[in-house]
Amino acid sequence: MEVSITGAKVYYTIPGINFPITQTVVNAWIAMIIIVGICIWLTRDMQVHARTKRQVVAEMAVQMAHKLVKGNMGAGWEEFVPFIAAILSMSVVSSLMGLTGAYSPTNDLNTFLAWGIVVFVLITYFKIKTKGFGGYLKSFTEPIVVMTPMNLISEIATPVSMSLRHFANIVSGYVIGLLLYAALGAISQLVFFWLPGTLSTIPILQVGIPAVLNVYFSCFSGCVQPYIFCMLTMQFVAGAAATD
Repeated sequence: MEVSITGAKVYYTIPGINFPITQTVVNAWIAMIIIVGICIWLTRDMQVHARTKRQVVAEMAVQMAHKLVKGNMGAGWEEFVPFIAAILSMSVVSSLMGLTGAYSPTNDLNTFLAWGIVVFVLITYFKIKTKGFGGYLKSFTEPIVVMTPMNLISEIATPVSMSLRHFANIVSGYVIGLLLYAALGAISQLVFFWLPGTLSTIPILQVGIPAVLNVYFSCFSGCVQPYIFCMLTMQFVAGAAATD
């Protein structure tokens, strides 16, 4: 059985700027629309005291987000809650889209690199805010000037490594599932060749097993990896804002 692993399809290329509209872009917008729709539905007709299950769920989600940020970054970081909640929800919804057979935006490295750039900007912003621009530049020469190239590489490598770690864990599940699906098809033909007629060509072993594995990678890994990414983001940002 032939196995083909390709990236996101290009639906349309905007002339002039040569910008491709890919599956990643389209499905990312679909994921955002789903998240916005869920938020609107959960917060509709809210009251001071929760009287509906929808409002209870909404309040629990907000409390969990606040608790997560406060527990990892400390008090005074309430404005950071929407950012962390956005990354978590976007990554989880995107990964779960794989259960429907749609191309998940989290299968594209560009998605995580974009998040990594945002994290890099935040880290740099809080370092400059805390130490001043001169202090930020001086930090690259510490503890000694000869360490400057290594410090520069370390600064850039932080968000890149976060992006690659998240991407590698997500896409590895997709690749493993696809390879297992192909292997079970080949084994099925070898084991059930003796069945009469077209029954011998039916890939019996492909039924069930790949689906279970896909659920595992999409649900478990799709939820754990965003959590780790957010934990690292909070630690790096809080560390950048910390005073010596």
